Amino acid sequence: MYIMDVPIKTNINKKIKYLAFIKTYGCQQNVSDSEKIENVLSAMGYQITNVKEEADFIIFNSCAVRKNAELRVFGNVSQLRKLKKKKPNIVIAICGCMTQQSHIVKKIRKDFEFVDIIFGTNTIEILPKLIKSVFLKRDIKNKKFAQNFKDINFKPFEILQKTDISIENLPCKKENKIKTFISIMHGCNNFCSYCIVPYVRGRELSRKSESLLQEFEKLVKTGCKEITLLGQNVNSYGKTLDKKISFTELLRLLTKIEGDFRIRFMTSHPKDVSKELIDEIVSNKKICKHIHLPVQSGSNKILEKMNRKYTREKYLKIIDYTRKKAPELSFTSDIIVGFPSETYQDFEETLSLVKEAKFSSLFTFIYSKRKGTLAADMRDNVPYQTKIQWLNELLKIQKNISSNFYQKFLGKRVRVLLEKEKNKKNIAFGKNSENLTVYIEDCSEFLLGKFVQVKIISQNNRVLRGKILHKNS
Repeated sequence: MYIMDVPIKTNINKKIKYLAFIKTYGCQQNVSDSEKIENVLSAMGYQITNVKEEADFIIFNSCAVRKNAELRVFGNVSQLRKLKKKKPNIVIAICGCMTQQSHIVKKIRKDFEFVDIIFGTNTIEILPKLIKSVFLKRDIKNKKFAQNFKDINFKPFEILQKTDISIENLPCKKENKIKTFISIMHGCNNFCSYCIVPYVRGRELSRKSESLLQEFEKLVKTGCKEITLLGQNVNSYGKTLDKKISFTELLRLLTKIEGDFRIRFMTSHPKDVSKELIDEIVSNKKICKHIHLPVQSGSNKILEKMNRKYTREKYLKIIDYTRKKAPELSFTSDIIVGFPSETYQDFEETLSLVKEAKFSSLFTFIYSKRKGTLAADMRDNVPYQTKIQWLNELLKIQKNISSNFYQKFLGKRVRVLLEKEKNKKNIAFGKNSENLTVYIEDCSEFLLGKFVQVKIISQNNRVLRGKILHKNS
């Protein structure tokens, strides 16, 4: 039995069940981290439960990107106080981006004294040591359970640790998964003025291509059909490696692996998108025809204050170049409304960019002040009610654009990876290469987890419904 690359000698009584509950907030990177945490806990003998009230161990993997995310974490942690009184032996932990900030750690220790463990984004591999230290401090039945892990070779622990560990040691077992994530890099070097990520996830660090290829090939051999490559800025992959390799070159290597699979990736930074990358996405059948390319604003003034390092003109050139080669390739994007010093004229420039770019969908956010970022010291002059009005105006425009984009697929044949729709009998769903969701009725269980050819028979706003034509197993 292993935790990452560290062998564990254990004699756990298999009749005793230790249950763990994991709640994940935020981006796909956090989802990937939670998969690693689940792997660690499984190696320790825990079974994962979806019911936190029955768990022996509860962990919240937090997000610090926006204030609302932090408030949700604090609200849900606060609700555990009663459960802790009812079940005093339960172990409660908070990890993730929030815990990389000293003022958050101080608040947790002050206001949530019942939380047992706090650890950061780069310290997942020492979680067993933290759990053991809690158990050994208590005179409880779990003490014997903790003694089983006395042979683990632990590394030093520090909550605010950045990138002084090797991310090569953090693979995750993902057998029998149809879709999954692989982190190809960690951290960010961009320091956008509104963003806390570089401060909580550290500086950019790429994984070696050799280990990525091994992990990727293993996933394909175990039946994985869709693998999403993760990084704060995947376009800058390879810059920190001794043996230089670009993201485009990595994609070529991965798609040469034998098997029936497809690749997605996120997130791309517009300043690093090359024509070579676009050409590879368009021509390579194993790469999905969808790019998530956050623009954040359509105003050059605001983009400069955001430290985004590109102009609206450069961004739209990327869209134009791609659409000329692949008209149906879908772009999605992020937009922040109400950034400090933004005027309605600036916002109108964002609206005009959205109309020209014709995104299939948007992820929209009201500006959220993050302590420690450059924008936090800027005067936030836009009233909150004004931000709400702007956001609603943007959403109304995007709704029509999305509906028109989806309508283009009516009557067409698309390849879809089928999944089961929860709590709905004989209804499946899946995404096509362009990342649009398609619903299929009267679907056989036999087809779940497989690629099938589907004809789109109806469309209503952002809902596509299809009919299966034939399957590709």
